[in-house]
Amino acid sequence: MEKTYWLSYDLGIGGNYEKLYGWLDDHKAKPCGDSVAYFQYPYSQGENPDEILKKDLLGALDLKAGNKLYIIRKNDDTGKIMGTFIYGKRNAAPWEGYGSRTEEEVDQ
Repeated sequence: MEKTYWLSYDLGIGGNYEKLYGWLDDHKAKPCGDSVAYFQYPYSQGENPDEILKKDLLGALDLKAGNKLYIIRKNDDTGKIMGTFIYGKRNAAPWEGYGSRTEEEVDQ
């Protein structure tokens, strides 16, 4: 069996992209713009493919603080598209504060 994933990655300056690129090449990933790859990941009946993928990726890479790996996939139960950080966390968006939305706040 195979599950479809998109991987968004940011290893920062000095990140070990060679290992990540080797892993992506081994899994026949296709590029989808800057720092995004599409691939099919094999798993066996009864396995959790997300957990298997996470273990495989984290074991193959030398990650450090500030690195980010985010997977996007379809939830088999709900059919909805979902995403999860498997390493790292979300930062404040660089576009925050540029929009026209206003927040009403009362200072006390």
